[in-house]
Amino acid sequence: MSTIELTKDNFDEIVQKNDFILIDFWASWCGPCRSFGPVYEAAAERHADLAFTKVDTEAQQELAAAFEIQSIPTLAIIRDRTLVFAQPGALPEAALEDLIGQARDLDMDEVRQAAAQAQAQEGEVPAQEGGAAG
Repeated sequence: MSTIELTKDNFDEIVQKNDFILIDFWASWCGPCRSFGPVYEAAAERHADLAFTKVDTEAQQELAAAFEIQSIPTLAIIRDRTLVFAQPGALPEAALEDLIGQARDLDMDEVRQAAAQAQAQEGEVPAQEGGAAG
């Protein structure tokens, strides 16, 4: 399967239709992005069951901002509509394969539970700050 150009217009549809999405945030002027491109494309051919997408950060600035992209290339992985990985830097082939394997092995029930706990703790912070001083 070849890569899919991800835009703000098709983002929701792609996320709803695919349980495992890799996103390569890139720009045409970025040297490391251009060197990572063939590695990413080759992985897309090897893993036809996964959705490999690309976001041109110049053309899709809103989408890049939504993911808080500050450096490119950045690779993100969404599983079951949950962001499970996002990190800048061009990966060599072996590292990309290892990352895909780790993401495949994630227990998504545990990931969702941890995310829910983190959100609950974030919600508790203001209450703790407003507590009685000792």
